[in-house]
Amino acid sequence: MNFDKKNLFQADITNCEREPIHIPGRIQAHGFLLAVTPDDYTIIQASENVREHLDILADQLIGTSLNSLQNGTRFQGDVLTDLLKTGLRNQSLETMNPYRIRLHERDYNLVSHQHDNAVILEFEPVMDSNNCQNLQRLLAQSLSTIKASWSMDQLLENAARQVKKITGYDRVMIYKFWPDWHGEVVAEVKEDHLEPFLGLHYPASDIPRQARELYKTNRVRCISNVNQADSALFPVLYANRKRPLDLAHSILRAVSPVHIEYLKNMGVQASMSISLMYQGELWGLISCHNATPRQIDYSARMSVDLVGQLLSAALEYHKDEEDQSFTQQIREAGQTLFSNMLKDWNIVRGLTQYETTALNINSATGAALFFEGKLVTLGQTPSDKDIHGLIGWLQNVDTDTFFQTSHLAEQYPPAAGFSAVASGLLAIPLSRELNEYLLWFKPEQVHSVSWAGNPEKAVNIHENGSIRISPRKSFARWVQEVCHTAEPWKDAEIATALKLREDILHVVAKKANEIRLLHEELRKAYEELDAFSYTVSHDLRSPLSTIKSYSEIILEEYGEEFNDDARTLFTKVIRATDRMNSLIRNIMDYSRMGQNDLLTQLVDMRKLLHRLREDTLVTEKGRPLTIHILNTPPVAGDPTMVLQVFSNLLSNAAKYSRQSQPAVIEVNGFRNEYEVVYSVKDNGIGIDMKQSGRVFDLFKRLDNTGKTEGNGVGLSIVKQIMSRHKGKVWFDSEPNRQTTFYVAFPHVPVAQMNQ
Repeated sequence: MNFDKKNLFQADITNCEREPIHIPGRIQAHGFLLAVTPDDYTIIQASENVREHLDILADQLIGTSLNSLQNGTRFQGDVLTDLLKTGLRNQSLETMNPYRIRLHERDYNLVSHQHDNAVILEFEPVMDSNNCQNLQRLLAQSLSTIKASWSMDQLLENAARQVKKITGYDRVMIYKFWPDWHGEVVAEVKEDHLEPFLGLHYPASDIPRQARELYKTNRVRCISNVNQADSALFPVLYANRKRPLDLAHSILRAVSPVHIEYLKNMGVQASMSISLMYQGELWGLISCHNATPRQIDYSARMSVDLVGQLLSAALEYHKDEEDQSFTQQIREAGQTLFSNMLKDWNIVRGLTQYETTALNINSATGAALFFEGKLVTLGQTPSDKDIHGLIGWLQNVDTDTFFQTSHLAEQYPPAAGFSAVASGLLAIPLSRELNEYLLWFKPEQVHSVSWAGNPEKAVNIHENGSIRISPRKSFARWVQEVCHTAEPWKDAEIATALKLREDILHVVAKKANEIRLLHEELRKAYEELDAFSYTVSHDLRSPLSTIKSYSEIILEEYGEEFNDDARTLFTKVIRATDRMNSLIRNIMDYSRMGQNDLLTQLVDMRKLLHRLREDTLVTEKGRPLTIHILNTPPVAGDPTMVLQVFSNLLSNAAKYSRQSQPAVIEVNGFRNEYEVVYSVKDNGIGIDMKQSGRVFDLFKRLDNTGKTEGNGVGLSIVKQIMSRHKGKVWFDSEPNRQTTFYVAFPHVPVAQMNQ
């Protein structure tokens, strides 16, 4: 036999899911079916077993009207026609189900519905064994019992018990679907001699996708006898549509051969399933099995359908009640996080540094925030390297709003290495462009799952090479250990994470808006500062010049007539005006430092430093001062600002070394891989390193500088200039021995200058 692995691989659950079970072209043979047009009630399709009930062949019915069945069949065609007219006109056809009709001395339940552009009439014999009065009593008892159940387990068991009383099946199970659509028996009531199925799991392929969809539209499904041959519909193709009639809502629809084989392998000859819904989706099934054929009357089926609907409502109530406390708790935590982020517009601090953190909005045991280039972790998390790798992988995953999984290693194999702390992942992207994410982790929960037989389907390869999945033949307990799996994320956890994502993005947007407003205010402040600078330079300096000029004139004209004290006072006035002028000039330089654009170019430091040395020696003439200029590598910077840096450093070195005999200043530069560093060293009064935090503060002077003129602005200007150049300034000193200031200018490639 020739076959390839690709074909073998394709023989999976999807083969079952592609089976068109809603158009089988056949019905179960315990009843019969007629399909008529909704306008003139012409019969367009009939089940071939109609002869057993009406003594007429199916092909003889096609094209005739219901009224024509009056003669010889004892069929109340005219009554049915009137019934259909009323039901269709009032759009209440299904509310009249079942309609009791008698044919050949036998009572039938007629169940009708309109679908696929046809009125479908299904006839089932009435089962005498179902007493109506007894059924009402059992139904009332069932409703009372279910209503009185106080816990989820008790609710499910009581529902199964009541369904067994109504239907008489050997076994009634409550079957719950898990997120991956495999099922688990969570409640069971059975005959004593039967092997228990409680706690067993069944793979998703046992009830494929299209079957689950039909359970949502047709809530009760009954199979009366797996050994009874089906009855085909005639004609095979429905009207002119080139396909069989859609029997999605039919109560007689034939069963998939694969499912019949499945039931036979279980030793089941009759079954019934009732859908259990939660918020519009299939939560599970009430599954009934019988070892012998068993037909349940339509009225009894509707009774258990009512039980199923009541149980669905109770499930929703109990589940909501259980989740409500947890949901309320994590929602309140989410609101607290939002408030914390708003306190100072700090996302990281708001999520990680208060009493309530990002770990309080779900049941995760670890969390990681990568924001603005920094990674912050909480609780038990993978290593930083593993988290960065995970974030890189998420970049290639479709995660517009969130990503969640409870078995991360299946989707991201490297996660197997840290599954102990992160088998479950919930991630929300904050900015995919900037690679910013908030992640939560759940640890691995190794546990055993008991399957009803090996969940892997057997693959049969026929002589013609076709491949078919065969239902399991053994349902013996088969235990599987599940690894690399975490507790699933609850809907409330995902919803709260999404809400937090919106809160974070809101804070980011609001912070950006605040920055924009601050920028606008800063622009206005700069304009006001320019006006202030003009006022300082014009309105303040003019009176100072006048004071100085008059003082100099008085001292020159009348100085000889003054005594020594008077001359000294006038000299102090003149010096004070000079200091005031210097202070005003320095304030103006400092205020404009942040506004001027950088004109970056290579500065010839040898030329600049030698010129500054000459200026300094002229200013300090009459005292022993030596200035050594050693290596002078060029620096990349604004020439005017670089001049200000070294002018301030040299003038400070000269000023604070006046008491030294002789005073020596040494300027030296060197280049390393990243920057150009210059040092300016003097042998002056030095700095107490305990006061080093005040050195670069504006208008702050140290304790040992009181006798030396100064205003505490020069080094602040140096600090600001170096910050604008993305450089550094620092110093070391020994009081009364030496002080060395260092400035470092980063390398700037010529191509990047002034871009």
